[in-house]
Amino acid sequence: MHASADGVAVISHDPDLSRLAGRPERIEQLSAAELAAIDLGSGQSFATLAQLLTAFPEARVNIDVKSRAAADAAARAIRDTGASQRVLVTSFDNATRKATLAALGGAESRAGASVATSASQRGVILALLGSWLGLDVLVRAALKGVDAVQVPERRGPLPVVTPRYIAAMHRAGVEVHVWTVNDEADMRRLLALGVDGIVTDRADLALGIVKHLAKP
Repeated sequence: MHASADGVAVISHDPDLSRLAGRPERIEQLSAAELAAIDLGSGQSFATLAQLLTAFPEARVNIDVKSRAAADAAARAIRDTGASQRVLVTSFDNATRKATLAALGGAESRAGASVATSASQRGVILALLGSWLGLDVLVRAALKGVDAVQVPERRGPLPVVTPRYIAAMHRAGVEVHVWTVNDEADMRRLLALGVDGIVTDRADLALGIVKHLAKP
């Protein structure tokens, strides 16, 4: 998620329009109205975070704040839609994550604030190191105040999500969410391994699997 030139939280993974619209501008250079007027194909265009949270009032939403400039915009959209109880705020950059939480009026949710949050890159790396070394104290310190870690199953040749890693995260009281998993067999395997969440482009497959596993 990025912020438009007029400070509106806009749903976009990319910071610019080159991949989606074949244009050189960055999200931050255009207003929300200008972004909404861009045809992304099939009648679709850029949506704001507030529009998403309003259109799906019962959905739980994972919000990855991509830049420091977007922190205040994201917090404003969450506050204005009354969605603080159903979002998880994260960012690769810990300062950006903390700035968003601070703009929402509190620190980490496990310390008493209402907004859930997952670890940033530094916390993820330290927690992974702690799990390798068997140092639960390092894992807990790295993940203080967060509710989840969101990680890839592997980082190049390096395995991240293993039974040992999952157990260490669970002992620290945090969930393990794995991205980006689009294969049905991989989803089933990871859920059987004990992960708590799957980040996927194929929500239809994931929902079918979860519903099947939930049957008595």
